[in-house]
This record gives sequence, C-alpha cells and structure tokens, in this order.
Amino acid sequence: MTLQSMTGFARSEGTSGRNRFAWELRSVNGKGLDVRLRLPPGLERMEQDVRKVISEKFSRGNLQASLNLTIAETKVEAVLNRDALAAILALRSELGELVDPSPLRLDTLMGIRGLVDIREPEEGEEAIADRDIGIMRCLEEALGNLQGMREGEGAALGAVLQGHIAKIGELTAIVENDPSRSPEEIARRLSIQLASLLQEASSLDRDRLHAEAALLATKADLREEIDRLKAHVVAAGDLIAKGGPVGRRLDFLAQEFNRESNTICSKSNAAAVTAAGIELKVVIDQFREQVQNLE
Repeated sequence: MTLQSMTGFARSEGTSGRNRFAWELRSVNGKGLDVRLRLPPGLERMEQDVRKVISEKFSRGNLQASLNLTIAETKVEAVLNRDALAAILALRSELGELVDPSPLRLDTLMGIRGLVDIREPEEGEEAIADRDIGIMRCLEEALGNLQGMREGEGAALGAVLQGHIAKIGELTAIVENDPSRSPEEIARRLSIQLASLLQEASSLDRDRLHAEAALLATKADLREEIDRLKAHVVAAGDLIAKGGPVGRRLDFLAQEFNRESNTICSKSNAAAVTAAGIELKVVIDQFREQVQNLE
C-alpha cells in the first residue's frame, strides 16, 4: 500500500441519454472522514450509496462531493387530456343545433385550458436506472482520480518524512557517541565535583557524598532515552514503508520522539548533547507537521 495525503481535487463527467452529469471532489485534512454531499433535487435517495462508496476508498479527510446534473437537449411533447376532450365533444353533441355544427378547429381546441399540456417527456424507469448507474460510475472514476492525486502527494510526503527520520537517527547517534557520556568522563567530572565539595566542607560525609553522586549519575544517564529513540526511528520507517492510512500512528510516534528529546535536554550535562537535543526537537516538529497531512 502507498501513503496518501488528505488533500486533493478531482472532476469527472459523464452522460446517459439526455442527461449530462459531473462530479467534483475536494479533500482537505481532517481528524476522521467527514463527507459533505451536494446532490441535485430528486437524487437525495442516492446519498447512502454515495457515502458508502467514498468510505470504501478513504478513511480520513474532510471531503466535499458535488454532483451537477443537466439535460443535454430539451424536447417537449403535447399531452392530450382525453377525458376533457370527450366531455367537450359530449357537450357539443348535447347542445346540437345551438352551436356551430362545423368541425372543431385545432386552434380552437388548443385554446381550451387544460385540454392540451405542453411539457417535457417523463423518463421511464429504465432510463432513470441507466442514469443512476452512469452517475455512480462517474463517481468511481472521480474517486480514482482523487485517490491518485492523494497518493502522489503521499509519496512526496513519504520521502520528506524519511529524511526527517534519518536526521533523527543521526542526531540520536551524536548524543549516544558524545564523549561526555563515556564512563571515564562521567567519573572524571564527578571526581572533580566531589573534590571541590570536600575541600570547601571537610565535615561532609564522604560515603554519603559518593552515594548521592552515584545516584545523580544514574539519573543523568541517557541510555533509556537513546534506546527508545532508536526503536521509534525503526518503527516510523516501517510504517512509512508499509503505507496505507498510518497518519495517526506516525503522529503518536512524533509525540514519543518529542518526549524523549525533552528528557535528553533536561538530563544533559554537556553543551554538545544539549545542542543535539535542541536540534532533535526542531526536526521532530517538522516531522509532526508533515505527518498531519497524511491519511
């Protein structure tokens, strides 16, 4: 599966008999799938089917779907009210010699209100069914085009996110390999600090100072944070390679990245580690910002 962004636009047109129709689809970022439909009057019955087809294609995004329906050519027919005509002829026969016996003229009949109705012909059930099938096929085509656009943007986002993940891995390695984290360097700094304290206050308990120093050294160790960052880097890379609707999971990992980088900055006792931690936060913010665009 490929990654998809949540933004895109698509349009598809079709015809069926005298009907011409067009779908326009617009999609933007959203926490879930929110579909807003605009259907022509008389086609509200198709809403459930339309929503079902859309939900089968996408799982996230605010999506607006609009259907435009027009009649390609206008035709009219004259519909005769035969009951009314029969009543008129019966009345004429009843009146007999009281009325003009000459045959009724067409213009006379046309002037009788309600006798002839000029209107557009009604479509039969078969024509309506064919039109509805054509509209749904047109929707499928538009959804395919929209999916293609979202996948294209998703592929570009995936490349950007892979770059961010690689940078996070590099900065994690910088923190891990910084000389300030070596046991020898930690012991040297503690020895200097202890010697300074003991010189200033000879009454301090040496054993207690050594125990407190060991505790502080343990708390300041970044091993757990580094290991978790490395595990998150692998997990994020796997999700991007897997593709599909992984935006929520990547957003969760972005939060975990941020938590570990904050801890590194708070524990750091070396300028280089602090600088790497701050740079981590910058890259993680960029990573999370891009993740918000993914389905």
